[in-house]
Amino acid sequence: MTWLRNLYETYNSNNKFIGEFEKNKFDQEYALIPVAHTTQSAQIEVVLDINGNFISAKVVEKSDASTIVPCTDASANRTSAPAPHPLFDKLVYVAGDYLKYGGVAKKGNPHSDYMTQLKSWCDSKYGHPKVKSVYTYVKKSRLIEDLVNEGIIYVDENNRFIEKWSNSIKEKYGEKPALFKVLNSDQSEAFVRFSVITVGEPELRLWRDSSIHKSFTSFYEDSLEDMDLCYVTGKILPSTEKHASGIRRPGDMAKLICKNNSKLTYFGRFKTTREAVSISNEVSQKAHNALKWLIAKQGYTIDGKVFLVWGKDNVEIPSPYEDSETLGLYDDFESELLGDVTHKEFASQVQLAISGYRNSLEYKSSVIIMIIDAATPGRMSVVYYRDMDKDLFLNRIENWHKTCYWLHQYKKGIKFHGAPATKDIAFAAYGLKVNEKVIKGLVERMLPSIIDGRAIPLDIVKSVFNRASNPVSMDKWEWEKTLSIACALIRKTYEKEEIDVALDKNNDNRDYLFGRMLAIADVLERTALDNDEKRSTNAIRYMNAFSRHPFRTWNVIQASIQPYQAKLGTRLNYLSSLLDEVGSKMKPNEFTDEPLSGMYLLGFYSQRHALYKGKKKDEEKGEM
Repeated sequence: MTWLRNLYETYNSNNKFIGEFEKNKFDQEYALIPVAHTTQSAQIEVVLDINGNFISAKVVEKSDASTIVPCTDASANRTSAPAPHPLFDKLVYVAGDYLKYGGVAKKGNPHSDYMTQLKSWCDSKYGHPKVKSVYTYVKKSRLIEDLVNEGIIYVDENNRFIEKWSNSIKEKYGEKPALFKVLNSDQSEAFVRFSVITVGEPELRLWRDSSIHKSFTSFYEDSLEDMDLCYVTGKILPSTEKHASGIRRPGDMAKLICKNNSKLTYFGRFKTTREAVSISNEVSQKAHNALKWLIAKQGYTIDGKVFLVWGKDNVEIPSPYEDSETLGLYDDFESELLGDVTHKEFASQVQLAISGYRNSLEYKSSVIIMIIDAATPGRMSVVYYRDMDKDLFLNRIENWHKTCYWLHQYKKGIKFHGAPATKDIAFAAYGLKVNEKVIKGLVERMLPSIIDGRAIPLDIVKSVFNRASNPVSMDKWEWEKTLSIACALIRKTYEKEEIDVALDKNNDNRDYLFGRMLAIADVLERTALDNDEKRSTNAIRYMNAFSRHPFRTWNVIQASIQPYQAKLGTRLNYLSSLLDEVGSKMKPNEFTDEPLSGMYLLGFYSQRHALYKGKKKDEEKGEM
């Protein structure tokens, strides 16, 4: 029950955000939902006056469709059985003239149930004048008629709903109406919400009115009578056996807590579901609403699996899945100077950025890491859960970005130092067309390396290394991205050696020197080629073979670049002499065909980066 308690406490700590809509990075609206409420996407908005008279209606754009809806346990968990929401709902519930226009109520009398429930709210001591305006209007049983007259809903010559806007319908009535563009089904399935205006006052959007939220919450909680021990709070409170769905997104039917029908035998352990678990209505609603809010706000979802990290008191916390640039853990260095930034300078910047998170959280605040996934459409589980000390978590994040570090240039117009995102590591390891199930598996496997300081799984490092050593198998931009990510992972693997992006001329490691030689050969040939000749150099073409048989392949590469050395003559004296200098550092007994380790990629990247940076400076001096 720890995860439920933490979510419950997170809700209580952030109650100032209840009912406040925000937009996430995908431009989707979300809000922390009040107790006894849920969210639905509305397609029709009806505007009334305070006396319950129809004024106007409009089709709701998808960007504005998110609607906070009062609900009961039954309506929040309804499937085929009719269970109306108390205020906003589909036409079959809200419209008294629904059947008159060809609508079909599959079971029971949905509109009658809706009216009975709405009347009970209005007649109670918690009744709200704006809600009474809605009741006065829907009691007239003319909603469909008004929507038809307003040009929102379209009916045929027999006053029946037009189900599909076919070509024959288009010829008779014209272009497809707006309602058909926002609905995935026919228009009789549209969801309706209400606004109320008063003379001299602005239009009141009822789904965002906190006074209406409080009115229904009080009304609903006052009606709860089934008391039992809550396993989360340890108190006797109104209990519930119906728990929220729609956790990952609207329409998601998977639940974290559910019970089967009463005929289920509990394997001899329990007679009733209450013996297995008893949770109060308040805890269930607050915990699930907090979880929905956190997922919409900062959840990281891959193929239905949700990766979530938050702080109880201040929910915003650096995600272990993002790269250093996204988290803002690097300074805004000038692009041309970025390559000169030392690891020490970058580490200081990371420490400074992380200290901002430390100072913004309360001293005793903890950080929760949670992964949830659904095995079936109706069942979801917590597959990973961790409650960490805040300082320990931030120390681990800081260490990850300081040590799994390299210079990356794969973001358009951005160069940054630091660690790559876990999803980019998956692409580097398995390619851009990798199945999302593989990606979410890798992201989960990387988590202990980030928050526990464990070694990166060796198969992941090897896979990225092998793809980075085979540049001809991918486009140039993808290879450059794979190369820098490989360097970051390899640097982390050789963490104790503290290898930097900047070229280490004193490093006499055999593999590092072989990588430097390959980079010099690549730059030498690229310099000799015409500007419009984009083919790969021999060094790049033979890179895969070179990583496995460096001595034998180097002889081939050396022979291949000799014509280019002759072509440019004295213009390449520096590169030729540098090649000799690097080769002379290698011991004769090391010049063998023993396969290269990932260290050669670090030497290759650093040497190539240093040469191109020096070339750029020479060109700038020439222009001056």
